Amino acid sequence: MNERFTAPETSVDPDTPTVPEWHSYGEHRETVGLVLGGRHPLTLGGLSQVLGREEGFTVLAVATTHEAILEEVHRHEPRVVILDLDQSATFKLLRRLRRHDVSTRIVVLTSASEYNDMADALLMGAQAVVKKEVSVDAVVACIRRVCDSLQRVDDGPAQRVVGRLFTAGTVPRRVTRQLTPRESEIAQMAALGVSTREIADRLAVKRGTVKIHLHSIYGKLSVGGRLGLVLFARHHGLP
Repeated sequence: MNERFTAPETSVDPDTPTVPEWHSYGEHRETVGLVLGGRHPLTLGGLSQVLGREEGFTVLAVATTHEAILEEVHRHEPRVVILDLDQSATFKLLRRLRRHDVSTRIVVLTSASEYNDMADALLMGAQAVVKKEVSVDAVVACIRRVCDSLQRVDDGPAQRVVGRLFTAGTVPRRVTRQLTPRESEIAQMAALGVSTREIADRLAVKRGTVKIHLHSIYGKLSVGGRLGLVLFARHHGLP
């Protein structure tokens, strides 16, 4: 299987700049260059066609391996790279992109079942994590917001996410004191990205026991799952 393939109806003339120059005329938007990376060529081809029809988007390349994705990012210097990989592959690629000091903004696609486990992607350089079950319009809107935002994820954008995840009026320090010592221990590991399985192994308990503790932690901290917990720890700390 080829590592990269040409996106239908979105090919780029090699004699022209891969990312159009910035022009601003009133409300006119900058044309956004995209690189798509993922495991499934058929899925990427469909996504390429959808995004290629959106005003202001140009799909520059599509790649299916780490090396090919990195090569296309360096070649085209896109405004946004969209990743549809499993958790391990996503985190590995994010670390490599960070080591290469890439300024490209990153949007990670994930399934609803893996959404909370992808939380660390935000702390590793991604600007957004999006469920693949949402509508096309929602994905497009997310990409536009990522492009429009000039702040890092741990500034304004993250604050807005935190605002949605926490219950209004919650006082973090007071709430964290409600955690039991075991819950505090599990919360700290989960916030660092340790998987449920690994937490269970470290504590010599069953995965189901860890999940029960996590649900209790989410409820006491009023956060929306593991993603909310990671952001909570990032901004408020844990006991």
